[in-house]
Amino acid sequence: MKLGAFSISLAVKDIQASIAFYSKLGFEPVGGDADQGWIILRNDTTNIGLFQGMFENNILTFNPGWSAKAEALEAFEDVRDLQKKLKEQGIDLIEEADEAGEGPASFTLVDPDGNPILVDQHV
Repeated sequence: MKLGAFSISLAVKDIQASIAFYSKLGFEPVGGDADQGWIILRNDTTNIGLFQGMFENNILTFNPGWSAKAEALEAFEDVRDLQKKLKEQGIDLIEEADEAGEGPASFTLVDPDGNPILVDQHV
């Protein structure tokens, strides 16, 4: 099972303070809009999303169809196929993608320790 590019989506209290902090670690903005309360930062192939006021907890995020540099891949496992495989294995999903749809979609699950996982396909 190939889940796609990985990033962590951090629920931050002060997005500007977080941007300043992660910039000192070598991260640079590559997407989003801090004025809207979200921004994506990258250091080489490591991505971090900063989100202020959008959700309570940090979220492990996977993006099927994207490389680590957010470039669309020609071949990848569709989010609906991933969802189906997980459900067949008895994994409970919190939110599900429309199985009849195509293109962008997402689903959410929680690991045994309560960590939310978002599988979010943008292509």
